Amino acid sequence: MYVPDIDKVKEKMTALSAAGVLTQWELPYENLLTRLSAAIFFAEVSDESQLKALSADFSDYEHFLVQINRKKEDANTLSRMSYRITFSQEEIDKYQEECAAENSE
Repeated sequence: MYVPDIDKVKEKMTALSAAGVLTQWELPYENLLTRLSAAIFFAEVSDESQLKALSADFSDYEHFLVQINRKKEDANTLSRMSYRITFSQEEIDKYQEECAAENSE
């Protein structure tokens, strides 16, 4: 399915790979997606210092969130890559709830 917003992000991810910021990235179930807020990209950065470059490149995108892929070791995971990238307010809310729960322990 052709989704212009998703295609723009894919172009940026490809450019970041070419620039050496990312070593690889993927978008599982791409053909089923109908909007950017439903997409979950996964990526590997060339080194941890590149996370700032990644975040800066997507700073103009609403609801951008990059986080550690905590499920990469699960048997039924979508990806084994280290980072999960989303563009969804729901994902931001879940992340904030998880952080609050961890901090209250």
